[in-house]
Amino acid sequence: LQKIKSDAEAYLGEKVEKAVITVPAYFDDSQRQATKQAGEIAGLEVVRIINEPTAAALAYGLDKQHAHTIAVYDLGGGTFDITVLELGSGVFQVKATNGDTHLGGDDFDKVILDFLADEYKKENGVDLRKDPQALQRLRDAAEKAKIELSSSMEAEINLPFITVKDNQPQHFVTKLTRAKLESLIGSLVEKTFEPVKACLKDAKVGVDKIDEVVLVGGMTRMPLVFEKVKEFFKKEPNRSVNPDEVVAIGAAVQAGILTGETKDVVLLDVTPLTLGVETLGGVMTPLITRNTTIPTSKSEIFSTAGDNQTQVEIHILQGERPMARDNKSLGRFVLDGIPPAPRGVPQIEVVYDIDASGIVSVTAKDKATGKSQGIKITGSTGLSKDEIEKMKTEAEKHASEDKEEKEKIEVKNKADNLIYVSQKSLKDAGDKAPKELKEEIEQKIKELKEILEKGSKEDIEKKTTELSDSLQKVGQHMYDKNPKDQNSNVKTEESKPEEEKKEPDK
Repeated sequence: LQKIKSDAEAYLGEKVEKAVITVPAYFDDSQRQATKQAGEIAGLEVVRIINEPTAAALAYGLDKQHAHTIAVYDLGGGTFDITVLELGSGVFQVKATNGDTHLGGDDFDKVILDFLADEYKKENGVDLRKDPQALQRLRDAAEKAKIELSSSMEAEINLPFITVKDNQPQHFVTKLTRAKLESLIGSLVEKTFEPVKACLKDAKVGVDKIDEVVLVGGMTRMPLVFEKVKEFFKKEPNRSVNPDEVVAIGAAVQAGILTGETKDVVLLDVTPLTLGVETLGGVMTPLITRNTTIPTSKSEIFSTAGDNQTQVEIHILQGERPMARDNKSLGRFVLDGIPPAPRGVPQIEVVYDIDASGIVSVTAKDKATGKSQGIKITGSTGLSKDEIEKMKTEAEKHASEDKEEKEKIEVKNKADNLIYVSQKSLKDAGDKAPKELKEEIEQKIKELKEILEKGSKEDIEKKTTELSDSLQKVGQHMYDKNPKDQNSNVKTEESKPEEEKKEPDK
């Protein structure tokens, strides 16, 4: 970024202090934060972070007046993104985005490199990957051959003095055909279509409804990629834009929008992953679902899980799995100073806010005291390849297990709540409930408590139902015992909340 800044200053002959930086659409919050921080370290004020496919659409669509749906297929050096947008009278609305932050040209180079190294090892018994210098020369040759094979049918790899064997210099000369290359990388190209299918599904758009396919990134120059995209979308992809420059042009258009030089263009982008909060039992409760248009804000009221709880920890998560532990943790903070009260009584409002760059801030406010605490998520380290793969593939893979676990936790929470209610009811009923009924309920509470942690979902459900049935008898018994008093009681009970409800309006 420092180099780009100094190049731009040399070309323009003036200081460059602000920038619009593009990132792969599937970058999560911490990766966006890291990019923003890198810009600031390089001495740039990062005015906006914009998704690369969205930038490409801006560059492609500026002169298009009629409304249509486009898919941007972006296969670059390190990442793959797919975005479906709707264009119409100056409004660019992103419908859905998906991708793989660890699939790009570098992976294609690695496949070619491994093939060449294996061939050399077969002939000469030497693994070039063990020698860092030879490995780098091989990597450069693999990339050069890949580029050459986009325009010719055969490429020669000629690496003199690649290594030494028995004190004799060794050379590596071989030929690689386009057909061989395509057989090596076919599976990687196919891998890009999983996110494409998911993106179309999220956008609720069929392949036949896509009017234009825009190719972005140097890798889309490869004939196999072009053919596969054509085959999938059943139409000729649009080649009117230079795949290497289109994203930078789009970033310039966005900069023009921000400075007011480009008018009549509105850009509506989306968040790539669901944002949520951890709730009782380690469940992730979503607040902002993926593919929500940004900037956006969403609030929800939560309460305490225990009696007289004076503080809550807000754990912010990003990902698609139902259980908190399987998602990416963005941060935690504590809201304390909550007045002691029975569980479920305090009202804590949690507000999630995503700005136009896709960066998250969260606040929690106790409605009784007005006390609030907040956090702006500052970049932790980016996700590792394994973490991202986990997020994307495991959501589908573990769907049924996750569902079962979530259901079990819900059953446990329900049982736990019933134990609390039962104990409270017995205490409130005092001597009014017959001794044997009280003993029966106490026994069932004890049984339910015993299996709460280790018991199966079915056992807990069964014991919960039994306790619930017994508990109803207490109510029935009290009504049967004194129906007249109870009726007059109901009226006063009913009228009380009304008076309370009116209270704040005064």
